Amino acid sequence: MNRLTAAAGFTQNGMPYNRYGHGSRILVVFQGLLFENKPLTGFLSGLFSEPYKSLEEFCTIYIVNRKPGMPIGYSMKDIADDYAAMIGAEFDVPVDVLGVSTGGSIVQHFAADHPDMVRKLIIHSSAYTLSEYSKMLQLRVGYLASQRNWRAANMAMFGDMLPSRGFMKYALKPVVWLGSMLMGTFGAPKDPNDLVVTIEAEDKHNFKDRLGLITAPTLVIAGDQDPFYTEVLFRETAAGIPNARLILYKGMGHPASGKQFGRDVLAFLLDGSG
Repeated sequence: MNRLTAAAGFTQNGMPYNRYGHGSRILVVFQGLLFENKPLTGFLSGLFSEPYKSLEEFCTIYIVNRKPGMPIGYSMKDIADDYAAMIGAEFDVPVDVLGVSTGGSIVQHFAADHPDMVRKLIIHSSAYTLSEYSKMLQLRVGYLASQRNWRAANMAMFGDMLPSRGFMKYALKPVVWLGSMLMGTFGAPKDPNDLVVTIEAEDKHNFKDRLGLITAPTLVIAGDQDPFYTEVLFRETAAGIPNARLILYKGMGHPASGKQFGRDVLAFLLDGSG
């Protein structure tokens, strides 16, 4: 039985979540990298739930972030174990799980170490490791955050998520700039610790040699122009998981989204399932 009924809040073990949709199937989304570990509000709630809108008729979706106040040295495995404790306490297992971006790094540990909790696994715009460029970028974001230079940190992280070409590349630049200015002025997190701990944990993450331990049916789904991962990394991730299939969208960046994305994810979740 689903024990989380509020639209947003904290789980029993202190993990922030947002609930969307009304379907009978539970989908737990391991959230990507955010500056604060708290429930999504306002613009961010709409932005990060948008890729999964088309699933809401069939699924009840829980976007779950990491615990606030993680200690220095916390690893991807430690964070994955927090998700396992949360899912075991809040839901009847197994459930469908989806890890997006940094959440995709965590969900690999979760699926390998807690296979009985996973019905189906989706690795969304993520791979067994970051590209070398992305590791350097995230470490820079972490450094800027540690200095509480939130405007520059926001520009560094979200600027790379802009389309690489076309009209939208130029149309969205002012949005990212304005958001960075507002964040630095009004919405700066009180403490950079959780962001820095997560970045340091992901910097050490390389799951290539353990991919074969994932036994759940798995979908790796991403855009082939993702700025944080290469097409080769996506292909190697899917090839390393015994029950995995790969979908790459030509010309799409980070994270993969859109109508076809929603259709493909839903088809995967419902295929051969009760």
